Amino acid sequence: MSFSGTGTLFRKEVLRFWKVAFQTVAAPVLTAVMYLLIFGHVLEERVQVFPGVGYTSFLIPGLVMMSVLQNAFANSSSSLIQSKITGNLVFLLVTPLSHRAWYLAYVGAAMVRGLMVGAGVFVVTMWFAPLHLAEPWWIVVFAALGAAMLGSLGLVAGLWAEKFDQMAAFQNFIIMPMTFLSGVFYSVKSLPPLWQAVSHLNPFFYMIDGFRRGFFGHSDVSPWLSLAVVGGSYVVVAALCLTLLRKGYKIRA
Repeated sequence: MSFSGTGTLFRKEVLRFWKVAFQTVAAPVLTAVMYLLIFGHVLEERVQVFPGVGYTSFLIPGLVMMSVLQNAFANSSSSLIQSKITGNLVFLLVTPLSHRAWYLAYVGAAMVRGLMVGAGVFVVTMWFAPLHLAEPWWIVVFAALGAAMLGSLGLVAGLWAEKFDQMAAFQNFIIMPMTFLSGVFYSVKSLPPLWQAVSHLNPFFYMIDGFRRGFFGHSDVSPWLSLAVVGGSYVVVAALCLTLLRKGYKIRA
């Protein structure tokens, strides 16, 4: 059981997505910009969520965090399912790497991709509306925790799925709905009471809300509550992921 090869596996995972950066980094940035142009243009003069904050300014942090989460999940999940289907996962199974080393390498690379895409979205979209860093420490905390949680969840999905159809179902019926219903495009306070209660059951909501707090100093719930929910969710998902890796779930005969 060794951590000595963790760095090598981490570099391999980073190079895997970086070699096709046009697809894995540039394309998600373009998608986020398209969301901004469409929703910002239509709703800028009609919606104001926080006092003195235009809708486009409100939307940008949500798009940045959405990009971080989706791409962190995509990196770890796609890497593992591709290795399982192509059969080259056997080359990792014969190494002395521990399950913790696997976890650190895969989730670390997922965080790099997620944060890289998020930074790209921020740099491109910041020209469309003024942004202020009211409480920047929340930006760092929620971006890192969100990327780590979705990277871990991607590993769980990659371990569970046996073919691309199952992975697509996991992403389309779990990740996408939870992301889009987390308040990326709206404040949950604008929803009817029933749907506000439902939104508060979604851990993605707390990631978006806490991240947005760092820009505006305003949020729908306390950032400390968001931190507790996101931190607790990460611990649960990471523990599940480490347990599955230790048991060799669907990767060892």
